[in-house]
Amino acid sequence: MSSGGGAAPRTARSRSGRAGAWAELLRLPALFTVPGDALAGAAAAGVRPGPRTLLAIGSSLCLYEAGMALNDWADRAEDAVERPHRPLPSGRVRPAAALTAAGALTGAGLALAAGAGRPALAVAAPLAATVWAYDLALKHTPAGPAAMAAARGLDLLLGAAATGGGTRAALPSAALLGSHTLAVTAVSRRETTGGSALAPLAALATTGVLTRLVTHRRTRLPAGRRAAAAPGLPGSSPAARPPGATGALATVLGAAYAATAARPYFHATLNPSPPLTQRAVGGGVRATIPLQAALAARSGATATSLLVAALAPAGRMFARRAGMRKVSIT
Repeated sequence: MSSGGGAAPRTARSRSGRAGAWAELLRLPALFTVPGDALAGAAAAGVRPGPRTLLAIGSSLCLYEAGMALNDWADRAEDAVERPHRPLPSGRVRPAAALTAAGALTGAGLALAAGAGRPALAVAAPLAATVWAYDLALKHTPAGPAAMAAARGLDLLLGAAATGGGTRAALPSAALLGSHTLAVTAVSRRETTGGSALAPLAALATTGVLTRLVTHRRTRLPAGRRAAAAPGLPGSSPAARPPGATGALATVLGAAYAATAARPYFHATLNPSPPLTQRAVGGGVRATIPLQAALAARSGATATSLLVAALAPAGRMFARRAGMRKVSIT
């Protein structure tokens, strides 16, 4: 009786342990930084989010998680020395399973993008190629940060292409988000060894420049937003807000972005130890959400910007309830 009664709890614990290992491998709390790419892209293109935007978000989530699984597969030998607690070197997830998951998630991401239309697939294909090239070849080269920045920029353009607004109008927002990602990735290259104050200092300066651009630089609204904001014209909306309201919102969100990223960058500049460098990387990743929200507000999409901003507390709540507050999101 006692042995039979103990089998079920052991099985449940085993399943829970496997699920936790996969959640750690895929860094689930970081997923909340992904939907804002497509939403900010749609806002920059001047188009309201719709069903195809949801397909773009699904594609982004799949490709992001493919990159996470592939990252640990490619780094399994290095992690065995520097991070033996990670799922692959600890034996909690098999390397073949991680590689299979990366391939399956990539295929799912491309299929979802295809469902959103040819323009979306035309962006998702190079995005997937960039993810694989980064993890398998470019990560430890000087081109690594630029590749990661390109992936984030392409992810924002995916939202614009899928929603039907075209990608040209979204290029400035993609460049700003890519610049932030470039700075974070440059810092992350020293997160296990520390010793370099230059990267966090450069990231701190980049944060200052980006904050000024999203809060002080006035940008013409996309054509779709100008039409919606013009009373008496076809497509006008009573709920449309004047540029001043969205400008104030962009200022608030830009300040939130700076507050999230600047402090850990500053601490890592003063003391570039591995723990403080890791905190700087984590702060930079978390700052992605308020930056996405500020970019949406800068494009005149008030509701979209507030939706993106809400992802930050949602991500913290998820991490806390799932017991993953200490899981690395980098």
